[in-house]
Amino acid sequence: MEHMDQEWNLWVVGGDLRQRALARLLREDGHTVHIAGLECEGLATEPLGPGLALAHCVILPLPVTRAEGILHTPLSRGLVALSDLLDRLEPGQILCGGLVSREVRAEGEKRGLRVFDYYAREECMVANAVPTAEGAVQVAMEELPFTLHSTRVLVLGFGRVGKLTAHRMRALGARVTVAASRYEDLAWAAAYNYESIRLENLSCELGGFQLIVNTIPARVLDSRRLDWVNPEAFLLDLASAPGGVDREKAEALGLRVLQAPGLPGRTAPVTAAMAIRDSVYHILWELEEGNDG
Repeated sequence: MEHMDQEWNLWVVGGDLRQRALARLLREDGHTVHIAGLECEGLATEPLGPGLALAHCVILPLPVTRAEGILHTPLSRGLVALSDLLDRLEPGQILCGGLVSREVRAEGEKRGLRVFDYYAREECMVANAVPTAEGAVQVAMEELPFTLHSTRVLVLGFGRVGKLTAHRMRALGARVTVAASRYEDLAWAAAYNYESIRLENLSCELGGFQLIVNTIPARVLDSRRLDWVNPEAFLLDLASAPGGVDREKAEALGLRVLQAPGLPGRTAPVTAAMAIRDSVYHILWELEEGNDG
């Protein structure tokens, strides 16, 4: 990875193990790195103060907030209000976050900040899909009472995460079927020689699977479909909150469901941090190129 020639003054505020690794990676690249709302061994945390106004870029968590107006700071004992951070920045400063909500973007732009979503970039989402797929394999192997080999697996969705998850599970000998809505996704599934089902037609087939992995950020396993699911099946939901499974109905049916968004942050935080770092660099490089032009 090519790095920037000049030293940057960067703040990493809030986040989980990914941001902890990110701070170390940025420091190893020779940048001046300040952290706040992120208590970790070997990196001294700082209070929010006037130094924020000197930052070339402030990097926020993925997702940025855990509640309205409060930054996502699972590794800190204190709370960080978004407004307290934004009010310390100067118009024109660069703010990068992951899964930036409309409210967060509006608050930043209202103060004249340049707000970017590093997770919305294709290169970050593709890189992030790799540890997500591998994490799904890890969780499945831990939770299932049998091997993935010969297990009947249904993958809901065939986007970045769905493709990689299906590939890795089949590489371990699983019998993988793909369910998707878009005809192009079904065509790709057929090209990879997977059995496929159009999501809209999915019903009684659900009873034939021992592992169901959802990657679609919508309620695809609703009350009606859950009635068809094998009572012994394990449901792994990789979609972001609120997920793709009707949890109340699943609980009433006694189904085993694990909602596991953000798997890279738990199973491969350094790899996920590298994806964030590279995307932030790309944003900064593009801004530099724009200014040069």
